[in-house]
Amino acid sequence: MSTAVLARPMSGVGVLDKASVLLDIVEGGPATLAELVTLSGMSRPTTHRIAVALERLGMLTRDVQGRFVLGPRLGLLSVEARRDRLAQAAAPVLADLRTRTGLDARLYRRRGTLQICVAAASVGVAGPETDAVGTARPASAGPAAQVLFAWEEPEELYEGLCRARFTAAHLALVRRQGWAYGNEPMVPGAVSLAVPVRTGTGGVAAALVLTGRSARMPAAPDRALSGAAVDAAVALGDALLPGRDGSTPAGRPGT
Repeated sequence: MSTAVLARPMSGVGVLDKASVLLDIVEGGPATLAELVTLSGMSRPTTHRIAVALERLGMLTRDVQGRFVLGPRLGLLSVEARRDRLAQAAAPVLADLRTRTGLDARLYRRRGTLQICVAAASVGVAGPETDAVGTARPASAGPAAQVLFAWEEPEELYEGLCRARFTAAHLALVRRQGWAYGNEPMVPGAVSLAVPVRTGTGGVAAALVLTGRSARMPAAPDRALSGAAVDAAVALGDALLPGRDGSTPAGRPGT
């Protein structure tokens, strides 16, 4: 624990600035109430009141020794910021993928029981009501849903399978292959290839989906199609890494 708090920008709103002081202190490591008082220079009653309020909001929590530490809500906000960065980075990547493959290229994220389109570059395989950004549909069928669930924790996976039209065996195959391929449930006569966009910790942030008419799609993804999709997914995953500015590398690691 440091013995001083670095200078920080001030909002001019007293209670917010005091809360910011406490968050800055705890960012440096766990802190007892007494340490918060000493390092912040605030009175004990004020420090206690603000720290407890931040705890109620999930901005702070306590460790096993009762010290204040950063709370789970800050982690969720960080995840959302990375997801916003992902959507911003997706536009040029999906446009290039559409040009290279001649297929609809879309990016889906899961929100509970729904999968939501957060970016799209379309050639018109699906209608605008299906592939528009912001469109939500059940995460219960199709390649995108399988990719969004395949790498989930067991409890989340169980909840998803209870409502799904795919099985644990289907998801095991997706994990082995690294992609899902099959009929697109929202577009009759269309087939989709879905690959995971991974976070730096190995989780799945989104599903990148290529969709084409079944008449022009292969019986199984060929090397060129799957390679293009995986390259794009890796580029988007790189945009989530700390310190990245959203620029996208050209290829997969090791290629």
